[in-house]
Amino acid sequence: MAGEPAFVLRYLAEVEELAEEVLAGRRQIVDLDLKRNQNREALRALHKDSDPSDKAMVCFGNMFIQLPKSKTKEMIQKDQEHLDEEINQLRKELRVKVNRLFEAQGKPELKGFNLNSMTHEEMRVINQILEGRN
Repeated sequence: MAGEPAFVLRYLAEVEELAEEVLAGRRQIVDLDLKRNQNREALRALHKDSDPSDKAMVCFGNMFIQLPKSKTKEMIQKDQEHLDEEINQLRKELRVKVNRLFEAQGKPELKGFNLNSMTHEEMRVINQILEGRN
């Protein structure tokens, strides 16, 4: 009887820790997605500007540096690729963390949560098949 409250306390602490990990992962994804959207806005603004020979002011930390627009676009695109990879990795980790949380709570695993989006190549093949039917 004396061990039961300790067991419940350990159980609740474990569930709370797993929930904190899930919330932290989600928050990190939201923060990275916000940065990705800001980069997308910057790329669009650079793309709209008609004079590619100009230079753009770029903020690095607390200072502004003037760089050629082509170099700036390249840097932002590399950052976008890095952010995409990091967000995808965090989403994969989040799936595992949510499943562990559900397991600790005694809930069944989420159905359809482990789905992955189709690649462009897979979509192209499906579109070809569908066009062939018509």
